[in-house]
Amino acid sequence: MNFEQFNELLRPDMAEVDRVIRERLHSDVVLVRQVAEYIINSGGKRLRPALVILCAKALGYTGKHHHDLAATVEFIHTATLLHDDVVDESSLRRGRDTANALFGNAASVLVGDFLYSRAFQMMVAVHNMHVMEILAEATNVIAEGEVLQLMNCHDPDISEDAYLRVIRYKTAKLFEASGRLGAVIAAAGSDMERSLGLYGMHLGTAFQLIDDVLDYSGDKEQTGKNVGDDLAEGKPTLPLLYVMRHGTPDQAQQVRQAIEQGDIRNFQAILTAIQTTGALEYTRECARKEAAMAIEAISTLPDGIYREALVELCGVAVDRDH
Repeated sequence: MNFEQFNELLRPDMAEVDRVIRERLHSDVVLVRQVAEYIINSGGKRLRPALVILCAKALGYTGKHHHDLAATVEFIHTATLLHDDVVDESSLRRGRDTANALFGNAASVLVGDFLYSRAFQMMVAVHNMHVMEILAEATNVIAEGEVLQLMNCHDPDISEDAYLRVIRYKTAKLFEASGRLGAVIAAAGSDMERSLGLYGMHLGTAFQLIDDVLDYSGDKEQTGKNVGDDLAEGKPTLPLLYVMRHGTPDQAQQVRQAIEQGDIRNFQAILTAIQTTGALEYTRECARKEAAMAIEAISTLPDGIYREALVELCGVAVDRDH
């Protein structure tokens, strides 16, 4: 299955998810609608909703709750983006001004809260306690991941394991929840729920690893963010950790100082070090391993176009350039 076939397979379901999103964005408060619609319509990849759809349909689900839950997951994700951009003081996302740059920090935080609470209204409407347990746990763990990342900022001495823990909490947890939701609404049993959760966790980890690669290799026009933003925020991502372990003493010291101070005056030298030490290829290889583990996790999933699409999704996550 190629990427065009993947998109065509998902098109009817994702159109329905978008309809649910637009319907549930409604608020009598004008500013809530403006901010929420701005961020929702800013060109996101919709990978998490797609994962809910694919997992449910791979297990033969024929109901309608997968559309509602896919929209719910996207609302939770969007709320985290609104809050992230305030915390990170970001001004650019997906090639557009961030909501906080356009509407202010207060509006972004409060509309993020609205999206969280609307997501919980939507999950309650499914009338499945296990669905609520999964999403309640996910939102809690994501919040812990945000705090962990905040604690790790400007700390060049964190381990690779500590870095991966942030990814598992902050990014991969919602992917994991998306996979589990597909199994739950399809009534596929605990073993399949566990397998699809593992798939989502490894897929989400691979996705974030590639994001961290693109922060030092992507084209601003394609990634929609400024190259080096993570370093300016003092985030010790895997390419930087690799340079400190495998670069020259001077390279390691430059990276350490940049992380500690959020100083990008030596960014070009650091970028050269990242490229010459093989840090980007190492990070990509870690992402490929995560993708391979994701595919292995769904080895017991019934064969068919939806399982094939889940395999294709791993390729999309790892091979993308934005």
